Amino acid sequence: MSSSRMLSVNGIDMFIRESGSGPLVLLCHGWPELSYSWRHQLSALADAGFHVVAPDMRGFGRTGAPVEIDAYTIFHTTGDIVALVAALGEKQAIIIGHDWGAPVAWHAALFRPDIFTAVGGLSVPPPSRGRGRPLQSLHDQGITNFYWQYFQELGAAEREFEQDVDFTMHAVFSKGFSSDSAMSQFLQDGFGFLGDRAIPRPLPPWITQDDIAHFIASYRASGFRGGLNWYRNIDRNWDLTAPWQGAKIHQPSIFIAGSNDEVVTGLIGAKRIKDMETVLPGLRRKLIIDGAGHWIQQECADEVNAALIGFLKEAS
Repeated sequence: MSSSRMLSVNGIDMFIRESGSGPLVLLCHGWPELSYSWRHQLSALADAGFHVVAPDMRGFGRTGAPVEIDAYTIFHTTGDIVALVAALGEKQAIIIGHDWGAPVAWHAALFRPDIFTAVGGLSVPPPSRGRGRPLQSLHDQGITNFYWQYFQELGAAEREFEQDVDFTMHAVFSKGFSSDSAMSQFLQDGFGFLGDRAIPRPLPPWITQDDIAHFIASYRASGFRGGLNWYRNIDRNWDLTAPWQGAKIHQPSIFIAGSNDEVVTGLIGAKRIKDMETVLPGLRRKLIIDGAGHWIQQECADEVNAALIGFLKEAS
């Protein structure tokens, strides 16, 4: 059984779920998710002998959500996790992240190898700092309909998602970023991020009505701005990470993704998957689960748990 509590970290109050005892493992969720997204991992990893902690990340759920957009940079989000290790009374941890939580995990390992002794990323490959700011690079390629660009306008995506939170969460989890989804990384003319609302969005078998109700209730309470502000720092993060141009993550690492996830097959992810070992010389395993989509730790919990437990036992 997991428990929950609030901790003061890095100037905000952070809600965490935790289970087990042993070496510390931190699980960082992405957008638009919550610590609840790790419900299948909390018990499994705890039973394997680890102290597992999953926070609601900055701006999400019950964790503090600063008003300022520039309070969501990669320095803030990794700083939260550094402070969380200390708040838990530990000096070191293994960090695992999914979606936006993966860049947090990768950068935490890059910035503070003294604290984060091993690292895992789900669905989002490790960082490869390109020659120019990402949003500017998209524009220079003539791309104007990528979802990162849509998320930049303050209030636009919030209005779309908050007008019917029930539909939003069904739409997000029905397929997510997959090759056969009504949603796409590239917006269609006349539609927002969620695509054509006339297309039914049945829930997949791996998420229950109780699960979706939990996400809906949380986002009705919090709104979506905090999580969207992470996207509004994409170019700022490029500027801030200039000192780590070409840097490698040397700790033991693992990468897990679904073969049908547009994040790893699409515009940005495919090349990073191919070149992953360049950034991760300590890569122990690259697991691409055939037929799986973006919400990998929920969709393929048993397979993900087995891979993570094997990696954690080897790396701890």
